[in-house]
Amino acid sequence: MLTKNMIFKMLLGFSIKSHIFALHFQKKTTMYAIVDIAGKQYRVEKDKYLYTDHLQVDAGEAISFDKVLLLDDYGKVSVGAPTVAGAKVSGKVLEHVRGDKVLVFKKKRRKGYRKLNGHRQEYTKVLIENISK
Repeated sequence: MLTKNMIFKMLLGFSIKSHIFALHFQKKTTMYAIVDIAGKQYRVEKDKYLYTDHLQVDAGEAISFDKVLLLDDYGKVSVGAPTVAGAKVSGKVLEHVRGDKVLVFKKKRRKGYRKLNGHRQEYTKVLIENISK
C-alpha cells in the first residue's frame, strides 16, 4: 500500500517530511525589530499593521518609536543594552479601534449575588512605514 509520503516522493522527488524539515531551518529574509511601546514589547516589520494599547495620538499623524530593543537586518542581529543606538521605527496611526467585548461575571452561590460587567479594550492601529538603523 502506498502512503502519501511515498506518492509525493515518486512525483516530486522528495518526501514531505524532509521538505518540511528543510523549510523549518531556512533563513527568514525579512527585516524586523523588537520595540518597547508603552511598557509592552512588540515585533514589528515594515508595511505591516500593529495593534497596540490606546496611544494619545490623533488618527493620520506620524509616530516614531525610539526604544528599539533588537534589530534584525536580514540575518544580521544587533541587540541593544538596553536599546539599539540610533535605531528608530516610524509609522502612521491609522485609526483607534475597540476590541471584542469581554464579559466579567461574578456570583456567590446561595446568596442571590450576581454581577455582570462588560469591557472593551481600546487599541490603536499603526502602519509601520520604516525601520532605520
